[in-house]
Amino acid sequence: MTDILLVPLSAEDREQFILANQEAFNYGALEEFGIRDDHYEEDGQIISRETIEQSIDSGEAYRIVHSGQPVGGVIIKVDGERGVLEILFVSPKVHSKGIGYAAWCAVERLHPEVTVWETVTPYFEKRNIHFYVNRCGFHIVEFYNSHHPDPSDPEAGNEMDGQFPEGMFRFEKRLRR
Repeated sequence: MTDILLVPLSAEDREQFILANQEAFNYGALEEFGIRDDHYEEDGQIISRETIEQSIDSGEAYRIVHSGQPVGGVIIKVDGERGVLEILFVSPKVHSKGIGYAAWCAVERLHPEVTVWETVTPYFEKRNIHFYVNRCGFHIVEFYNSHHPDPSDPEAGNEMDGQFPEGMFRFEKRLRR
């Protein structure tokens, strides 16, 4: 898919970006758990506005544009040869069309200096796990859970840690340049 563009997020698009991100993440939880889902951070959202805003404010945020229309978004952080994929989402309306993969390839082209990319996803996001491992070439390198908390999360290991106490997978992709 060659008509995918990463367009830097503008202030005018911020609100729509946040809402589209929440819609995409909620879709995954609804697909897995149905209406009974109890994994929401706030106000019925799998990913809170605060989490998204912190990622936008501390990283590089881009709209994923396909055929001139916004269809998703990506937020990354880059520090030298290391990169973190904070958030990548595609509208459920255009799933399974290669858009996410094309967007990921565009991220890698945008930062050829990065030799190690990292990301995390909740244990239940089978679609994400498949995408990162089988499409994008990431490897699962760690499973954060109550017995092995995320050292970068101050709430991890806390019994009241609530959002994903069942666990999060951490992925890495190592590139040879």
